[in-house]
Amino acid sequence: MISIFGIMSASKLYSLKNFTDELPAQSKLMPVIFTSHGNPFDIIKSREERSFWKVLNNLGQSIKSNYDITAAVIISAHWCTKGTYVNTALNQKQIYDYYGFPEEYYKVKYVAKGKPDLAREISNKNKLINPTTDWGLDHGAWPVLMHMFPEGDIPVFEISLNYYASPQYHYNLAKELQQLRKKGVLVIGSGALIHNLKLAMQKLTKNDTSPYGWEAEYSEWLIKQLNSRNTKAFLNYETSHKLGKLASPTPDHFFPVLYTLGLMNKNDDIDIFYNEQNTHLPAFSETSFILS
Repeated sequence: MISIFGIMSASKLYSLKNFTDELPAQSKLMPVIFTSHGNPFDIIKSREERSFWKVLNNLGQSIKSNYDITAAVIISAHWCTKGTYVNTALNQKQIYDYYGFPEEYYKVKYVAKGKPDLAREISNKNKLINPTTDWGLDHGAWPVLMHMFPEGDIPVFEISLNYYASPQYHYNLAKELQQLRKKGVLVIGSGALIHNLKLAMQKLTKNDTSPYGWEAEYSEWLIKQLNSRNTKAFLNYETSHKLGKLASPTPDHFFPVLYTLGLMNKNDDIDIFYNEQNTHLPAFSETSFILS
């Protein structure tokens, strides 16, 4: 049975492609990123203390050196909505959407501007994407950005995840954004290929950070599917592997990878810039990659 989202997307997403085709082209195709946003407990750590932050910083500086970035668009696991929204605000408020942490976790600052003209045009040309100024940069976005672009000099805004839509909906929406790669827009999917918070907390509350053991098996399998460009395995993530539902019992952290895959070009190289061997937490993955 075809979902209502599938029926609507064919007609209404076409106009978004028309808009992105009209933006001025650049000489290089912009990379696309899928990244973890790390463990919230590490937010206050410096790049010297946390190797993942240093890797993100090196990645951001490399992209700035090699591409002319007009804006960054983030699809964050932490902005889940009924329907799809885009933040059209100029001033991007910093959202501390984690709770019960020590005071210093709420003193970390990241200031960046949005790109209202681009955000509004995306919404105007696509009736599936609704404009709003009620959001900002959540902790799926600003901890990544504060290391990738610490000067806050890259305009950035988020597009929300329609929590109730199918994986195919998200993948199809991403494909309609492909032309943005030719216009200097860096699209970042921010989530986690493995994210079972309930299982993680069962260990972390006992000060046990050791993995359960199955994480490495599933991560290795996902990387193999990624390298072979088997997007069907990701679209059917709940059933394509026996560990799929265990690794992602809720879709919020997995859906962002579908945007990165939907933006993939057949000529893209796939570079895993941070992998599971660096992660020492249960039921969690920081595996991150870039397409370029």
